[in-house]
Amino acid sequence: MFDNIYSGKKVVVTGHTGFKGTWLSAWLIKLGANVVGISKDIPTKPSMFEELKLENSLKHYILDVTDVKALREIFIHESPDYVFHLAAQPIVSVSYQEPYETIQSNVLGTASVLEALRVINSQCFAIIITSDKAYNNVEQLWGYKETDKLGGKDIYSGSKGAAELIISSYFHSFFSAETSNVKLAIGRAGNVIGGGDWAKDRIVVDAINAWSKSDSVDIRSPNSTRPWQHVLEPLSGYLTLGMALARNSLLNGEAFNFGPRSDQNFTVQKLITDLGKYWKFTDKSEPFLIGENKSFREANLLKLNCEKAQLIIGWTPVLNYSETIRFTGSWYYNYFDNNKEINMFDYTFGQIDAYSNYAVERKLSWAE
Repeated sequence: MFDNIYSGKKVVVTGHTGFKGTWLSAWLIKLGANVVGISKDIPTKPSMFEELKLENSLKHYILDVTDVKALREIFIHESPDYVFHLAAQPIVSVSYQEPYETIQSNVLGTASVLEALRVINSQCFAIIITSDKAYNNVEQLWGYKETDKLGGKDIYSGSKGAAELIISSYFHSFFSAETSNVKLAIGRAGNVIGGGDWAKDRIVVDAINAWSKSDSVDIRSPNSTRPWQHVLEPLSGYLTLGMALARNSLLNGEAFNFGPRSDQNFTVQKLITDLGKYWKFTDKSEPFLIGENKSFREANLLKLNCEKAQLIIGWTPVLNYSETIRFTGSWYYNYFDNNKEINMFDYTFGQIDAYSNYAVERKLSWAE
């Protein structure tokens, strides 16, 4: 898998205690990497990171990445071969409550990581993760390409667009030369679902929390359509990009979109209905109640064009919609299983195995 490029390598993951960071760290551990995690805290209770006891399987730093002096010292000491920067304030609703903190985390946090990369004296490949919300979204029906305009009308989108400008400035100022020992690329992906997410104001998390108490979940925008994507999909993209960047210096400074198949756009209502089947709801009306619309602005349509990733680095997504729902629903169902017969560390690694096996069976080039 990934040509064993991460085996035995030191890999820094910022935001390693978050949802995506925990899954990425687990996958890298499985690939034989020596993972160094940097996060400011355990962001949720419950926590997938704590449930899997990943602290026992990696080097664990508690540090806010905006502390640039301390971050530089860690990078100098650890001398990573790869860096995956995921640390961020990831919730749109929180950005309305804490706009300055969101900008500080998403913009200055990214600048801090780029500053730390400047002090590395050995070869390093860095994948900087932003978001599909970095695009100036006018809710066009066709997908956004990497060359489309960046920006945003809300604080969260603005923070992601601003981070992209900072990345571009640092790249052209410090990392673009052939002689630079640091090569970087940008990964952009949208909202993801999957077992182990406990962040606030996310529809799957809201549903699971309600169902675990035998309640119906309140959904505010039942007809909103989203490109539902399992968390392992963009992570396979990031890992593929890291591999491709190490092989091809011409990718230095390039950005890539990672999204689901084009046929995976479904309404919130359908998602909740389908997930509810894993909680043994028999009546389709049982899993949810339709409530009032949310008070903050969020786009109803945001779609990525992933042709560049497919053509240049050979990445394509693996799962269809039904498989995405099954991976997600079964993880949570087993987590809440009263018998507690399943070890969630083993179950999570088993899902990574199953995902990887699908990729191999479907002859995807990045899985070789």
